[in-house]
Amino acid sequence: MPTPYPSHHALGTPHHHAQNVELARRFQVIRASTEAVAAPLSAEDCALQSMPDASPVKWHLAHTSWFFETFVLVPNAVGYTPFDPAFRVLFNSYYNGVGDKHPRPERGLISRPGLQEVYGYRAHVNAAMDKLFADTLAPPVATHIELGLQHEQQHQELILTDVKHLLSRNPEKPIYRSRWPLQQVKPQRTVWHSFVGGLTTIGHRGNGFAFDNEAPAHDVYIAPFELASRPVTHGEFAAFVKDDGYRRPELWLSLGWETARSRDWQAPLYWERHDDRWQTFTLHGTIEIDPNTPVCHISFFEADAYARWAHARLPTEFEWELAAREVPHAGNFLESGALHPMPPPGAVSVHRLSQMFGDVWEWTRSDYAPYPGFRPAEGAVGEYNGKFMCSQYVLRGGSCVTPASHIRTTYRNFFPPDARWQFSGLRLARDAT
Repeated sequence: MPTPYPSHHALGTPHHHAQNVELARRFQVIRASTEAVAAPLSAEDCALQSMPDASPVKWHLAHTSWFFETFVLVPNAVGYTPFDPAFRVLFNSYYNGVGDKHPRPERGLISRPGLQEVYGYRAHVNAAMDKLFADTLAPPVATHIELGLQHEQQHQELILTDVKHLLSRNPEKPIYRSRWPLQQVKPQRTVWHSFVGGLTTIGHRGNGFAFDNEAPAHDVYIAPFELASRPVTHGEFAAFVKDDGYRRPELWLSLGWETARSRDWQAPLYWERHDDRWQTFTLHGTIEIDPNTPVCHISFFEADAYARWAHARLPTEFEWELAAREVPHAGNFLESGALHPMPPPGAVSVHRLSQMFGDVWEWTRSDYAPYPGFRPAEGAVGEYNGKFMCSQYVLRGGSCVTPASHIRTTYRNFFPPDARWQFSGLRLARDAT
């Protein structure tokens, strides 16, 4: 997942001592959280790469340290000595302005450094950051540290999505964590919520951190629309599969149909049919799909085809953001430990939208494009975002493996339309009648 960077005003006020202490505290918490995510894995688990789009856990652990070393410590920490000069190339992701990088599809071939040396690298960077926090941080330095923390939270999610794909390729189907969270789940009916639309301001307005792709705020006209009260469920998507949804070209975009046929898609990623019942692989092992939980691991193409089959459509990202403004940011995130889409907690009111945040990233119909007035930052960090604004679609809301403090109403995630290994689902929309 390409990781954006903050606008120049993300931390626009001078950092006083209390702010410095809080930033240091968050640094320690987030760095420890990354290692907690990796803790259940063996050294062998951490070394492997299951496909070019995924990365080994060892690489994630090193790259997030590389970020702080490259963009914070080397330019700002007097007397800092890099842990290993070779790491500048090995753990560079896609920053051409920094220099050479190891080919992404070959990250799984980096057998050395070993996992323990990578943890040593993390400790080296942490110690140097502790010394840096002891001094007064200039606002640009604090901005880059905040960026590094947000970047590391994105990699916490990526570790889990990449590990899930990796373990699914093992014929033994090993378990990441043996703690299946679901009990009996009651069905929740879908209610359509109406929105009058009109001219509304979309995007981040400058209070607190935001990646630059969330800005600048700008006015968008939205026609009246309706949005489903909850995401589409496993059971509803199973009905689409049963109705030959993967064999009906009239439901699919042309490129989606070609992709589904060439890759022999017959159901969402990780689904397997056993005695006319669907099972799916999870981070807790292989289980039977629960029909009343949000479907996940579907591509934009599959989400779009399902919406057409359901006589609806995907929302635009602007419709989604307008609808989500009055919804609390509570939900099933990484901290719950569920690591799987869940039903809504407790009684659900038909008068409000449910599960807008957490559980599954929701595909929108919007191309990932720059907002009017968007300008990338100068220097290597400017490569984070602008160069990826092509051939991708926007997802909103976060997932069950997104850190809770990482999400915002204006947050724009983005992936190519054929991506399936993320916890991506959908919510239906339709034009107002």
